[in-house]
Amino acid sequence: MSQQIQQELDVDRFTLGLVGPEQEWAGTVADGGTVRTHTPPACWGPMITPEFRGGHEVTRPIRVENAEPGDALVVRIKDVEVTSVATSTGSMAEREGAFDDDPFVDHRCPECGTEWPESVVEGIGEESIKCAECGANASSFGFEFGYTVAFDDDRSVGLTVGEAGATDLAERADEAMALPEHSRQHPILLYKPDEIPGTLGHLRPFIGNIGTTPPRGFPDSHNAGDFGQFLIGAGHDWGLPDEAALEDRTDGHMDSNDVRPGATLICPVKIEGAGLYVGDLHANQGDGELSLHTTDVSGRTELEVEVIKGLDIDGPLLLPNETDLPPIAKPYTDAEREAGAELAAEYDVDEVADAAPIQVIGSGATINDATDNAFDRAGTLLDMTEGEVRARCTFSGGVEIARLPGVVQLSMLAPMETLEAVGLADAVRAQYDR
Repeated sequence: MSQQIQQELDVDRFTLGLVGPEQEWAGTVADGGTVRTHTPPACWGPMITPEFRGGHEVTRPIRVENAEPGDALVVRIKDVEVTSVATSTGSMAEREGAFDDDPFVDHRCPECGTEWPESVVEGIGEESIKCAECGANASSFGFEFGYTVAFDDDRSVGLTVGEAGATDLAERADEAMALPEHSRQHPILLYKPDEIPGTLGHLRPFIGNIGTTPPRGFPDSHNAGDFGQFLIGAGHDWGLPDEAALEDRTDGHMDSNDVRPGATLICPVKIEGAGLYVGDLHANQGDGELSLHTTDVSGRTELEVEVIKGLDIDGPLLLPNETDLPPIAKPYTDAEREAGAELAAEYDVDEVADAAPIQVIGSGATINDATDNAFDRAGTLLDMTEGEVRARCTFSGGVEIARLPGVVQLSMLAPMETLEAVGLADAVRAQYDR
């Protein structure tokens, strides 16, 4: 653990798919300081690499000066830069015999039975990941439907390629995916899927897994209320006894495509130092991540961090870019305020309450469960009944799906008086220039 507090901290070391208080610290950044990362792709690379204990490759946890349990960590996303020139993705097929309870977590060689076997690459294609002990195909996943995407120089668009392009990229997979020096995954480009060639897609990079360290160890991909369901009753080392144990999660794995440059994320602090971690950058993704996977890439992030003392939240809050908010949850314009004042005078309303946007992240086994979780979190934070939360979100907000089966963003225009009382007003003003 580094004790030196740095105003600017560069992080280039990663875990083997786990988050939790037992992970080695990456260093300590000042309250108000800047964190820069260069992370490898998540999801598919770790999924096909049997040494991993979770489905992502995220940074080691970052200690933040002054952060203590019961505080919150403000993370302002200043920049996300894609460094990969291509990736492969699609919907997954599990390989029988290559895992026990969970194909993302408890890998096992289907031939020799070695747990989390070391592996080597031989050739390209879905048979290329071999157990170092016996030479069998040791990967837990293949593609049910897969495609390979090449990016333009500006990372503004991506084009799906055919067999020749996918093979070319597979033969230089490490280079094309720009794997950082200390990454330990096999690049998914090796699998060379080539379906839907000639499809052009818009790119809009964002961070899929970013948050603070939970007080117990989790596979990094399962630090959420939906994927975390797979841990309940599981026989591996990260199995949970019941749903109550899953409340230790910090919901870092959100897959919200609004967690992009210009947005502000506010995370719960559940261990001393917060333990911020970053990974799972995506080149783009439609709402819901309907294939359960999208365009995983290597990339760089720049983040500014600040501690809010005593803001005891259970899960993340998001202050998106104004353009990403639902139309009725955007900040009021001067013209709207003026019209509101005229209505107040006409109908004998004493005061038009000032309000500003916030989003409460909820997660659960299903979208309905995730929405209920967001209602609970919003009600606790803002001291409102569920009825008031539902009313305000219906009249001045809404619910959006970050990921199926169960991560949502619950938007509302929250009264500034309430935001002042709970300690969020300054962060909201900074985000929306109020």
